[in-house]
Amino acid sequence: MGKIVFVWDNFGPLHADRCNAVAKMFENRHEVIGLELAGRSKVYDWQPEDGIQFKKITLVTGRSLEEIPFATLYSSTLRACLALGGGSRFFFCHYQNPAIFLVASTLRAMGRPVYTMGCSKFDDYPRKLSREFLKSFMYLPYKGAIASGVRSCEYMRFMGIRAENIQTSYNSVSLERIRQFSGVPIAPGGVSFRERHFTIVARFVAKKNISMALNALKLYAEQVKNPRELHLFGNGPLESELRHQARENGIAELVHFCGFLQTREISKAYGNSLALLLPSTEEQFGNVIPEAQAMGLPIILSDNCGGRDLLVRSGVNGFIIEPDNAAGLAFFMKLISENEDLWRKMCIASQSFVERADSARFAESVEALIGDNRHS
Repeated sequence: MGKIVFVWDNFGPLHADRCNAVAKMFENRHEVIGLELAGRSKVYDWQPEDGIQFKKITLVTGRSLEEIPFATLYSSTLRACLALGGGSRFFFCHYQNPAIFLVASTLRAMGRPVYTMGCSKFDDYPRKLSREFLKSFMYLPYKGAIASGVRSCEYMRFMGIRAENIQTSYNSVSLERIRQFSGVPIAPGGVSFRERHFTIVARFVAKKNISMALNALKLYAEQVKNPRELHLFGNGPLESELRHQARENGIAELVHFCGFLQTREISKAYGNSLALLLPSTEEQFGNVIPEAQAMGLPIILSDNCGGRDLLVRSGVNGFIIEPDNAAGLAFFMKLISENEDLWRKMCIASQSFVERADSARFAESVEALIGDNRHS
């Protein structure tokens, strides 16, 4: 059997979901290998996951990707890739990392098929043409890509990858895993409408825009008799500042700081939620969108979130806001918290949209790339 190799810095739950889905699709045809560059993540506190239906190889333990010297990262990654055999196909994340670029270039020069994966889009932050031109050279080794949503695919095309060689569904999740871990029926079933709370799952950093959400919560609480609570799942450098803001806004009793939770506990939290809020000022995709939709939740999110391209239609299974519009967020929070019929309709709609982000779609993207002889 040939090998399909996925290279990520650190394997969290979503990485394992993708590899398991590909292994299931290519069973008895290809062996799936997960190449984990570093034993821990500098950004996420998740517990790295081992393979269930795939084999995981960790190159450097006890460090994050940022802590590995260039020479070590290049040599260990290239050596591991070459050891997997000439018939292997390689899917790389971290195209911008110089060592990964050099590994991908070396493999491509040797005739090995290499692809890139990512979710960047034009509107993530202000772009400079000169920098984007130089960045496009980092994409030269790749014969195809798996992107996320419409804007992400457009960005990949701008970087020089041909449109017919780009597949979507990079950001995907095992719906089955989330639903199994939650332990409750999918909304609108399960926990009653009145018992549910608003939820944010995010790192406490500026681009997640949680401060705006707290301002919206204050406005919302002033407009309703019995405001719902907001549960914050995550951690980060802004936690003390956000706690202070909640007290200053007079909503401390409505805001629950629940800390960073692993996938099993987060899945249970979705099962008790009314809606997910994601008001980010910068959000390449938003993996929490399909996670929440797996449990039937409507989403209130900013237009900056890449996941809205495929997964959210305003007024159908959620609402789209501007990231500086606290009054708009408060309006939609009030609307969905008081109108049970609307909430139920949106829950049912979310269940149909989220199938677009099941990890099986990622496996289909892989199959389309490696099974199409047009790629060159």
